[in-house]
Amino acid sequence: MRDDFRLHAGRKILVVDDNDYTVVILSHILTKAGYEIVAASSGEEALTLLNEKGLPDLAIVDYHMYPGMSGFEFCRAVHQFTDLPIIMVTAVPDESLVHAGLDEHVEDFVHKPFSPAVVLARVGKVLERLGSFGAQPLTRVDEHLAIDFPRQQALVNGRAISLTPIETKLLYVLLRHAGKPVNTDFILRRIWPQEIAFEDRLHVHVHRLRRKIEDGTTSTPYIVSKRGRGYMFQAT
Repeated sequence: MRDDFRLHAGRKILVVDDNDYTVVILSHILTKAGYEIVAASSGEEALTLLNEKGLPDLAIVDYHMYPGMSGFEFCRAVHQFTDLPIIMVTAVPDESLVHAGLDEHVEDFVHKPFSPAVVLARVGKVLERLGSFGAQPLTRVDEHLAIDFPRQQALVNGRAISLTPIETKLLYVLLRHAGKPVNTDFILRRIWPQEIAFEDRLHVHVHRLRRKIEDGTTSTPYIVSKRGRGYMFQAT
């Protein structure tokens, strides 16, 4: 357990559930395993926390939350500006719900009542599969560039530049894999999961993003094309 604690230290998980008991149980399970926990009792509160505290590595979200937005509505709101991995918690044994969630919104499901072993196994598998990119409220890339993902802004030499939802999400995907080429098909599926999108459409957004974050003061471009392999983000 101590080795797991060191392995997970510094990884942040957002827990969103309108049931205080569930929040306490999940927080206890995850904290004991070494994760840092941020908790919210509604989707609206969770969005506020993301704006204040930055993006976690993963979110665990209840499907039924009342009143206010549902779990899927929260997913749609968050995925406007990031591909934050989400595990959905539900007490409803509904196969159609699970299929819809996996197709459109989430990486995995956990059914209530759950065991600590199941929760930790699902969390571990998702983080291992997608990697970890815990963004602080302001993610500093280098002396010229910083990114505020929740506010959808880039700070280029201290000047705030607005980013579109697609540009923000694209930047998030590339930064998560900084230093490694990201396959074009992977990027297309992350940004347009419910659409048929082609490389030329992605190229337009990459070009616009480059113009916004590369103002000529850096010696090398942040986003480079890798022929036949996709795109790669590199800090100067």
